[in-house]
Amino acid sequence: MTNISAVRVPLTVNDFLQRAELVYPDRVAIVDEPDQPADDWGRIDYREMARRARAIAAGLDELGIAVGERIAMVSHNSARLLTALFGVSGSGRILVPVNFRLVAEEVSYIVEHSGARILLIDPELEEAMQDVECEMKWIIGSETDDKLMRYDVDPVAWEPDEDATATINYTSGTTARPKGVQLTHRNVWLNAAIFGWHMGVDDRDVYLHTLPQFHCNGWGMLYATTGMGVRHVILRKVDGPEILRRIESEGVTLMCAAPAVLNTVLDAAAEWDGPIPGSGRVRIVVAGAPPPTRTIERCETELGWEFVQIYGLTETAPLLTMNRGREEWDDLSSADRATMLNRAGAPVVGCTMDISADGEVLARGNMIMEGYWEQPEATQASIPNDFFHTGDGGHIDEANYVTISDRKKDVIISGGENVSSIEVEDAIFQHPDVAEVAVIGIPDEKWGELVTALVVTTPGSSLTEDDVIAWTKKKLAGYKCPKIVDFRDELARTATGKLQKFKLREQYWAGHDRQVN
Repeated sequence: MTNISAVRVPLTVNDFLQRAELVYPDRVAIVDEPDQPADDWGRIDYREMARRARAIAAGLDELGIAVGERIAMVSHNSARLLTALFGVSGSGRILVPVNFRLVAEEVSYIVEHSGARILLIDPELEEAMQDVECEMKWIIGSETDDKLMRYDVDPVAWEPDEDATATINYTSGTTARPKGVQLTHRNVWLNAAIFGWHMGVDDRDVYLHTLPQFHCNGWGMLYATTGMGVRHVILRKVDGPEILRRIESEGVTLMCAAPAVLNTVLDAAAEWDGPIPGSGRVRIVVAGAPPPTRTIERCETELGWEFVQIYGLTETAPLLTMNRGREEWDDLSSADRATMLNRAGAPVVGCTMDISADGEVLARGNMIMEGYWEQPEATQASIPNDFFHTGDGGHIDEANYVTISDRKKDVIISGGENVSSIEVEDAIFQHPDVAEVAVIGIPDEKWGELVTALVVTTPGSSLTEDDVIAWTKKKLAGYKCPKIVDFRDELARTATGKLQKFKLREQYWAGHDRQVN
């Protein structure tokens, strides 16, 4: 009888880069961002990318970073961050990709909480992060490459373990402190395979990095595209005209983005001279607060791109559902097709979706995280049984498509970023002139939701909107700070004193078919 355990091979992130090196060694792997403060890597092929990933692993060996230890990286999109996903995680260490929009206090918490021994910082953030402490703290660039990478020795072989943590991705939740999501090699491998399968990724694709790489490791698309030998075109910062230029010059076929990025491109296209680049070729995958149906329609009619909507969370690696055009919709008008695409989507292969008795969206599958790093109680609360509790309210229609209608957690999604309303409330409430505060998301065509603070001041206060915004900017990343401050005499509460946010947001969401936080 065959010994099954002898032929079962663990699934790890190494599989993707190893295949690319084996099959496409001379193909361009990465076109690095040329306009960055660090020395860019230019254009490197898959043989060189794999070589540099191994050099990172060997460097960590020499530095005494053991299997399972954490390396944090605060970086804009870059060839270095992309390669680190394989060099760090692929050698059994754990990469902690950190949102570059966070302030020093927030980064300090993540470094300390994760126990990272190395912190790599984007040169643009050197001054802002000067007070963040770590055992080894380096500014990303050629000098860091020399410290971190060793080309002259083979890295110590790692015994592959698909249940080992590959990355810890910190996400804003319902508390003032972020939670570290542990994604295993099995999580990210299966998410990448399923995502790539549903999107039909092949070796003729060219992928543009319009999605921050720290966002759940580029939603896992970075692994999927690497495994198929796709060319990675790095974009450091979102710029509508530049996105169109890169699509034209590099022959881009695929990108992922928040709705705000699509709006930026639509604005740029209105001023573009000549045919829109990528028309009839580009597929754009969008997630976050769903864009208006009209925006989806414009993606098809004005850009000539295929619009695909997905739904998921960092805790789910992230793919849970996908809504992509299907044969049955081919004869519909563009407006009707947009209406069909406005739903979160149907469960992807291997995912089971359900709705709890109180209307919460539940999910089950191999994409569910191992847990929250060193937060067992929070893990148990999110996964009390076989299903992960998303914190989103919604329903499943007769076609088995999920629609998100409400957000049970106190989270606002603005420009694709998760913002904890409780965290913002806590920061504002520290101002001595604030007696009460409630933070909600209000609808916005460009950003999805705008962070809005409803404030009751202390008697005699002369506090202004600018004062509140300036105060929060000292304590929080800019994207978390309120864009609107509305002063009130009182806030709606229950008889027991609990804020009634559904009443507070009613006036802002009138006429919309969904109400989120």
